[in-house]
Amino acid sequence: MKHFVRLFSTSATLLLLSFSANAQAHEGHLPQSDGVIKKIDAATGKVTIAHGEIANLKMPPMTMSFKAKDPAILKPWKEGDKIRFRSAEVKGVLTVYSIEAAK
Repeated sequence: MKHFVRLFSTSATLLLLSFSANAQAHEGHLPQSDGVIKKIDAATGKVTIAHGEIANLKMPPMTMSFKAKDPAILKPWKEGDKIRFRSAEVKGVLTVYSIEAAK
């Protein structure tokens, strides 16, 4: 029984560490991608971006919609703006975490 409890405890710890590492990856450690804003839908918190390759999503260049993690990040932007952004897939939803002006 002690062996089972120890094994369960170790497994739970590793699982929590995995969730922590995944959460940290979403907090700014994601690679940036280049893009151009094509459409902003403030009501739904979505932005359509014509983007280059998104390495962490293994996605080739294309135009697609993303959900904003926080819809407030969309407020300063307009269609046609050249941007750099960080994105990830969260529970099957492509999500933008941050947007900044392209240099």
